[in-house]
Amino acid sequence: MGGFNPKQLQEMMSMARQQYENLQRKMQETTVEASSGGGSVTVRMNGQKQVLSLKIEPDVVQSGDIEMLQDLITAAVNGATHKVDEAMQVSMGNMMGGLQGLF
Repeated sequence: MGGFNPKQLQEMMSMARQQYENLQRKMQETTVEASSGGGSVTVRMNGQKQVLSLKIEPDVVQSGDIEMLQDLITAAVNGATHKVDEAMQVSMGNMMGGLQGLF
């Protein structure tokens, strides 16, 4: 049974660190958008799950149904969060694929 020599281990750690930095950079650059209520509420979010913007169509506000508006905002934010999670999983999959060449 062979093991890793120190040079191989150092190379693996360096590549893992580089892949991690690439992932962090990609997530900072990622922007997703999700809407609810047929586009009545739209949320833009970055890859760090920070809300960048929230757009509410005037007719939703004019209806006076605060509970519905709260539900629409919640659904849009949750949808955007889910999209960020999906983007992260894809990026992680790509990162892990790049590391497989070392094993």
